[in-house]
Amino acid sequence: MKVFMNGKIVKKEDAKISVFDHGLLYGDGVFEGIRAYNCLVFKLKEHIDRLFESAHTIMLSVPYSKKYIMDATIRTLQANRLRNAYIRLLVTRGEGDLGLDIRKCQGNAKLIIITDKIALYPRRLYEQGLKIITVPTIRNLPEALNPQIKSLNYLNNILAKIEAINAGYEEAIMLDSLGYVAECTGDNIFIVKNKKLYTPPQCMGTLRGITRDTILEIARQKDISTNEHVITRHEMYNSDECFLTGTAAEIVPVVNIDGRKIGRGKPGPVTKMLLEEFRKVTKKDGVKYKL
Repeated sequence: MKVFMNGKIVKKEDAKISVFDHGLLYGDGVFEGIRAYNCLVFKLKEHIDRLFESAHTIMLSVPYSKKYIMDATIRTLQANRLRNAYIRLLVTRGEGDLGLDIRKCQGNAKLIIITDKIALYPRRLYEQGLKIITVPTIRNLPEALNPQIKSLNYLNNILAKIEAINAGYEEAIMLDSLGYVAECTGDNIFIVKNKKLYTPPQCMGTLRGITRDTILEIARQKDISTNEHVITRHEMYNSDECFLTGTAAEIVPVVNIDGRKIGRGKPGPVTKMLLEEFRKVTKKDGVKYKL
């Protein structure tokens, strides 16, 4: 494997950062997870735009232009001869000292691009559906650490994931501070009720996912009513269908929540249709490259 490190493509074993990098010391940096499908990087521009928005909010100056980063992403895929891949793109604050003062890191930001494979859930769960659980750890308050910032500090999500795993589940639902459904540890969540689509609004501790927005766009094109408003656990339990979306997960159906069967207890027709349409979109909406 080869990794892009600040302007150079190096071997995996040579991809190193300083132990004084604030990305390591404090999770001080931003990232994006991106997919390549058959030599097409899906929604690459949208991901890079979101990366720069996250960086701007935490006052992190990205050391390269958007075009340069897009080109570097392609170069890294080509160097690894990957037609299909998961891409992890990171910008760290860079080397500073052991204090919190970001002024000590000025001019040291690091760009890292990793291209590899990922399987967030076992393949059988895409056919049979996930069983998930609500956990005690709530989603970060937007006033504390806004979930719209894809920062390297993912401890909030990791703690919720630990609770799910300890309970014997693959995934966890995180609520917001008011008790409404926010999102899962790495995915957005949707429910279907009476052939209408519902998902929590981004203002309620929810990342505005790129896969999430793609599903909303597909649903509107198919004349499915889409609604972004608060969702309670009661509404989830009594939904006809439920599914999760994310770059790594893509679209995975949910058939049981907190011991309650969802709908008929198997992936529903709306979920299946949206997944089929999503796969069509991944073949045409992005940046092509050659190997």
